[in-house]
Amino acid sequence: MGNEKKYQMEFSKVYHLLVNKAEKKGRTRQEVDEIIRWLTGYSQTELERLLDSSAVYGDFFRNAPELNENRRMIKGVVCGVRVENIEEPLMQEIRYLDKLIDELAGGKSMDKILRK
Repeated sequence: MGNEKKYQMEFSKVYHLLVNKAEKKGRTRQEVDEIIRWLTGYSQTELERLLDSSAVYGDFFRNAPELNENRRMIKGVVCGVRVENIEEPLMQEIRYLDKLIDELAGGKSMDKILRK
């Protein structure tokens, strides 16, 4: 799937895929929300408002209130690509979230996931 297709996906659909991935491994929607809030700076109210809208995934990241500076500490492979080496900035933000959800589903503690 090309980058533009990913950017145009409805955020609510992607969100539910992320939650499903976490829940299949015994984690919770609340943990997914905490990760998203940490990464993007959205409040829970803003996140819920976006889920009820037709916002697209690219705009979700483009309009993030405050991307966490510590996101640059996220390292590793997602979809066969090292997230720290992704050159396209918007795709890198998307892959940061993917990597954090992978870590959640993999059993990492929230402190480690949130780089505390």
